[in-house]
Amino acid sequence: MNTRAWIVFLDESGVSLLPQIRRTYSPRGRTPLLRHRLNWKRASMAGALGYHSTDPDRGARLCFRLKPGSYDTAGLIEVLEQMKTFYRGERVILLWDGLSAHWSRAMQAWVAEQDWLTLERLPAYAPALNPVELLWSSLKKRELANLAGGHLADVADATEKGIHRINANPRLPWSFLARRPDYPPATPTELTKRSVVVTRVRDFLVVLACRIAAQAPELALLEATLSVGRPARAEIDLTKNL
Repeated sequence: MNTRAWIVFLDESGVSLLPQIRRTYSPRGRTPLLRHRLNWKRASMAGALGYHSTDPDRGARLCFRLKPGSYDTAGLIEVLEQMKTFYRGERVILLWDGLSAHWSRAMQAWVAEQDWLTLERLPAYAPALNPVELLWSSLKKRELANLAGGHLADVADATEKGIHRINANPRLPWSFLARRPDYPPATPTELTKRSVVVTRVRDFLVVLACRIAAQAPELALLEATLSVGRPARAEIDLTKNL
C-alpha cells in the first residue's frame, strides 16, 4: 500500500459586499462607475490545494469552503474534518501560516488525536510559498472583480462559479504551484522528467517532505485529475439572511 503523503497548502481569505475594484473596459469618454451600498457584511473562504508527492494516478486537488463571518479555531477544525473526509483518511502534510487560530491550544489538542495529519508552518512574510494565494487572486480578478452585489449570496454564487471554472481546467492548480501559466507540460510523460517541485516552492517542499515522510529523496508531481470538495449549499443559502 502506498503510504506517501499529500502535501496540502491551506489559506483563508475574506470577501464582502464592497466590490473588488479592477481595471475594465468602457466606451471612450465614459468612465465606468460602480454603485454599491457601502455594506461591510463579510464572508470567509478557506481553500486547500493538495499535491500528491509520488503517485502518478493522483494529482492536484482543491478543497473549498465558504461561510458567513470569519474563521476561528472551531471553524478551521470543521474545515479539517471536511478534509479528512475528502482525502478519506490518507496521510496529509498540511502547510499553513502562523495565524493564531492555526496554532492555538485547541487546534494542537485536536491535531494530536489525528494520526492522518501533520502540521507544518510556512515561513513568516512569505505568501509566495502558498499557491492558494494565487487561487484567491484568480477569483478576485475574474468572478469577484467589480461585483457590486446586494447580498452576500451574490458574492457566494460568484465565488462558487469561479471554483467551477478552476475545476474545469486541471492545469490551473499546477500553474498556481509553479507561479506561471505554462506549467505543467502538455503530457504526463514530459511531466515525469521533472522530479522536483517547481520554481519557488521546490527546494522548500523537497526538504520538508523528505524530513517528515522519509519516503524518497525526490518528489515527482504527476498530472492527474482535479477533484473539488464543494461547499455545503446550505452554508451559501444562509448568507441570504445576513
